[in-house]
Amino acid sequence: MKIAEFNEIIEPNDQTEAREQNLKELIELVGNAYPNKFDRTRISGKEDTITSINEFEPIAEIVKEIGEVVAGLAERERPAREIKEPLNEKLKALGTVRIAGRLATPPRVMGKAAFVHLSDGKNRLQIYVRKQDAKAISNDTGEVLKEGNTGFSLFKRLDHGDFVGVEGFLFLTNTGELSVRVAKIQFLAKAMLPMPDKMHGIADPELRRRYRYVDLIGSSLQVKHEGLTTREVFERRAKIISSMRRYLEENGYIEVETPMLTPKATGAAAEPFETYHNALDIPLFARIAPELYLKRLVVGGFEKVYELNRNFRNEGLSHKHSPEFTMLEFYCAYMDVNGMMDFCEKMLRKSVLEATGSLKIKYEGNEIDFEKPFERLAMKDAILRFKPDADIDEKNMEALFDEYVEENLIQPTFIVDYPKIISPLSKASPQNTEIAERFELFISKAERANGFSELNDPKEQYERFAQQMKEREGVDKEAMVLDEDYIKALSYGMPPAAGIGIGIDRIVMLLTNQHSIRDVILFPHMRPEKNTVTGGEEESQ
Repeated sequence: MKIAEFNEIIEPNDQTEAREQNLKELIELVGNAYPNKFDRTRISGKEDTITSINEFEPIAEIVKEIGEVVAGLAERERPAREIKEPLNEKLKALGTVRIAGRLATPPRVMGKAAFVHLSDGKNRLQIYVRKQDAKAISNDTGEVLKEGNTGFSLFKRLDHGDFVGVEGFLFLTNTGELSVRVAKIQFLAKAMLPMPDKMHGIADPELRRRYRYVDLIGSSLQVKHEGLTTREVFERRAKIISSMRRYLEENGYIEVETPMLTPKATGAAAEPFETYHNALDIPLFARIAPELYLKRLVVGGFEKVYELNRNFRNEGLSHKHSPEFTMLEFYCAYMDVNGMMDFCEKMLRKSVLEATGSLKIKYEGNEIDFEKPFERLAMKDAILRFKPDADIDEKNMEALFDEYVEENLIQPTFIVDYPKIISPLSKASPQNTEIAERFELFISKAERANGFSELNDPKEQYERFAQQMKEREGVDKEAMVLDEDYIKALSYGMPPAAGIGIGIDRIVMLLTNQHSIRDVILFPHMRPEKNTVTGGEEESQ
C-alpha cells in the first residue's frame, strides 16, 4: 500500500516554503523547534492564560479605568502621563508574567520595536518586543541567549499562527492597550500552513465541519462575528451538559455507564452498525440506545439512574440526524409519565437559564419561551388542530402528525397519547389500553425528548417484542428484536417507573441557534474526499 509523502499532504507553495525557511533559521537560533513545555506564572491566582490575565479583577479594573479615559479623548490624543504612569506602576507591581499563545495577527516590525497579539483561543493580549531588551531562550538548554539581539532575531522569523511563550511585565501602551513588555521570548511551535482569513474565518460550512481544528482557529482569529464563535458553541454545549448533570445529581440520580457494544441491537427502532468480537467469536452491535440496560439497573435496585451516552444508528443524514449522537437517558422508580414531564420541564428551564442567562431564546427567527408552562397536547388533538378534516386511526396517526403538525410546533410542547402499536416499551394508559402513556417534547419543529411510563409486565413485554419480530420479518427492518435477557430481568420484578431520552445535540442546536446538528458536533461524520495521491477513500485537505 502506497502512503502519501509529507509534501503530498502539505503541498508546497510560496507561503509554506517561506515558513519552512523561517523554521530552519529558528532551529539554527534556538535548537529544538518543538520544546516539551512552557511554565506559566500565576499572578492571576491560577495559571496565567491570556484569558485569566484579562479577567483578573485588579487588571480588568485598570484596563477599564484607562478605557474610560481614552474614550473621552479626541482622535490621535493620548492619555496624560500623570494618568497612565500610576496605572503602569500598579501593573508592574503585580510582578513578572509568563504567558503563551498563538500569533493572532501577522507580526509587525517597526524599526527597533515590534507588536503582535497572542491568542489562547478565547482572548488576545498584545506583546511588545524591543530590539535591545528582548532575549531568546535556547530550547536545547533552557538558557537565555545573551549574545546579540536574539529576541528580536527570533521575532522576525515568526509567522502568523506560530506559538510563542514570553516573559516580561504588564503595561499600558500610549493608546491604552494592555500589553506585555517582553524580556524573554521562547519559540514553542511552527504553523506550517497559513491561517484562515481574519475577517471572514471559514465561510464554507462543509470545510468548517471537515476541518474543525481550522474552523476553531479561524473563528478565534476572526475580527467580527455574527452570533457565537465555534468555540463558544462548544463551551455552551459543555455548560448545558454540566447543568443537566448537576440537576439530576441534586435530585438523587446516580450516573452509570452501560455497554456501547451489545449482543443485540435493542432499546429503539433503528438500524445498527455491526462488528465482530474475535476473542468471543460473536457478532456485536454499536449501541442504538442504553434503555434496556438502564432498566435492568432499576430492576437491580437503582431507583434513580442516568447515563450520558453516545448512540450509533446506521441511518440517513439530515440537518437533524447524525449517525453518531449524544443522548441523556434517565429513569425514576415510582414515577409515571406525568411526573417525568414535570421533571423534564423543570430541568430544561434551569439548564436554559444557566447556559444562556435567559428563559427566552432566539432560534431561526423565532423567540422560544421556556418561562411559560409547556403545552400538553394529545397527538390526535394536535392533528385535528392543524388538519380539522383528517380521518384518523391508530395506523395513520403518526404519518398524519409528521405531515401536518411537526412543522407547526414552535413553542415547547409535550405531545401525549401515542398509539400503543408504535410504542413497544411503553405502558398502556389505564383509561384507554390502545393508547400508550408516552410523550415527545417538540420545540421549533423538531422532537427534542421522548419519554414514557415504562412497561414492567414481563409477559406483556414479551408479546410486544413478538409483535415487533413479526413486523421485522415483513417490511420493517427497524422493528425491535426480542431481548430474552431483558424479559428475564423484568421477571425478577421492576417497580413502576418512568424514563426519558433527551437529544443533547438537538437541545444544543436550540440554545446556540445552529440549524444543523453537524455544527454542534465537534467532528461529525462526512463523506470522504477522494485522495488522488493514494487512490483511497481518505480525507485530504
